[in-house]
Amino acid sequence: MNPWTKSRILIVDDEQGIVEVCSDTLRRLPGVDLITESNSAAAARRLQNENFDLLLADVRMPGRSGVDLLRLGRERDPGLTVLMLTAFPTIETAVESMKLGAADYITKPFLPEDLLATVRRLLEQRHLVAENTLLNRQVERSYAFASIIGESGPMRDALAVIQRLAASDVDVLVLGQTGTGKELAARAIHQGNPRRTGRFVPVDCGAIPEELLESEFFGHERGAFTGAHARSLGLLEFAHQGTFFLDEICEMSPRMQVKLLRVLQEREIRRVGGTEEIELDVRIVAATSRNIEQEIKEQRFRMDLYYRLNVGRIELQPLRSRAGDIPLLARCFLERYAQELLQAYEWPGNVRELQNAIRRALAMSRGNTISPEDLPDSIVAPQSSAAAASGTAVGFFGCREAQLLAFERQYLRDLLKAHSGDVAAAAREAQLPRGTLYRLLKKHGFEPGGYRI
Repeated sequence: MNPWTKSRILIVDDEQGIVEVCSDTLRRLPGVDLITESNSAAAARRLQNENFDLLLADVRMPGRSGVDLLRLGRERDPGLTVLMLTAFPTIETAVESMKLGAADYITKPFLPEDLLATVRRLLEQRHLVAENTLLNRQVERSYAFASIIGESGPMRDALAVIQRLAASDVDVLVLGQTGTGKELAARAIHQGNPRRTGRFVPVDCGAIPEELLESEFFGHERGAFTGAHARSLGLLEFAHQGTFFLDEICEMSPRMQVKLLRVLQEREIRRVGGTEEIELDVRIVAATSRNIEQEIKEQRFRMDLYYRLNVGRIELQPLRSRAGDIPLLARCFLERYAQELLQAYEWPGNVRELQNAIRRALAMSRGNTISPEDLPDSIVAPQSSAAAASGTAVGFFGCREAQLLAFERQYLRDLLKAHSGDVAAAAREAQLPRGTLYRLLKKHGFEPGGYRI
């Protein structure tokens, strides 16, 4: 079972002996908080006022039955996992329980090991669903290349610092202009540390609206705000025992800076709407393209937060300061884009067509290098004809990028119009995490408020 979040289990049975057996058995699981009730009416009140991850209830009890509790619990929290106990198993009871959302049921008497295995499986399934939900919410990032490339003096110096910091476990601040590879440096630190077996969780502080940032970072409890129908894990909790990468941290509001400072000091978080402190084992790597000393001077960034993050520091130089790396990077990109050109074609003639295309290219090439001009027009032309006709871009990749940008702008414009600027509704239709949609809107300069009626 995942150790990075505590699970609350409510055990309800009118037989005190069963309650004790269940409690003693489940106490062997790591990270569980057990609450027991032998009175079903008291259990119903708890279900109405508290949050639980698992309900374990007897089917037949005086007063409210286990099926009543199942119905009540699932009405208030559709994500509640329910395991039924019964000494009188019938097909009708099983069918009714499953229809109401019970995950499974166990017949009494039962072996403690069977109960333990079942509960462990159900909690793991619940955690997996929560993880998948969180992954779908995460802001997706694209990367220019898969590893850090460079042989110049400035890059060798930076790589040496990255290597030393990777061997430690201190928090790190990465500085550099946009496009210098700050996230690649953060990933290299993660991969060079024992935390590489944990998650690397990146988040762009400028891509998530202020009103959503706290919930995204810390998660929330059910009922914490309108629309919070179930408990949701935050990105920090998701990064437990891994690395949390804060890109463009200077975009963070003063209020969130205070909350992040507390996380760095205490290594604890509290979900929005929650009262429980959750211990956190996470390494923070932050990055910014701004002059952070100037941000501090102008009181836009907290000095105490800066000192907490600046334990390890990496400064990435702009490309103009390491011109010796340009040929190396250019060769890398040429190799990659040449592969993309070939992979983008559908190859109706399959392997034989590829073989003939390479043979022709070798025959047509004027030297030791094959260029797109050496390939058959049937391969190159279909992929650039539309963009070339528009006259907005040059070359295959330029044409493709121009067409993609035009599509994004038109799609986003139509989406905002259709939903009158309601970003939540637009994100649902587009099947995108809201953070990703906000990033795209920011990229193209769209303001949702301008489309509201």
